[in-house]
Amino acid sequence: MTAPKLMPLAIGLFAVGVLAIIAVFALFIAGKSDLPVWLNVAATYLPAIGLGLGIIAVVRKSRRKS
Repeated sequence: MTAPKLMPLAIGLFAVGVLAIIAVFALFIAGKSDLPVWLNVAATYLPAIGLGLGIIAVVRKSRRKS
């Protein structure tokens, strides 16, 4: 996957992960303690994967220009 195609994917994964984190906090404030596993996994891993893919896309783009 090329860097221009990788960056929107990275931004999307990061955004979905941040929304999952917000949902976890909102549900915790609302008194829910037994959250679904998929929500916890999304809140834990999607922001990290999105950030990692974003860094890879930026490094690949900068190396291509030199």
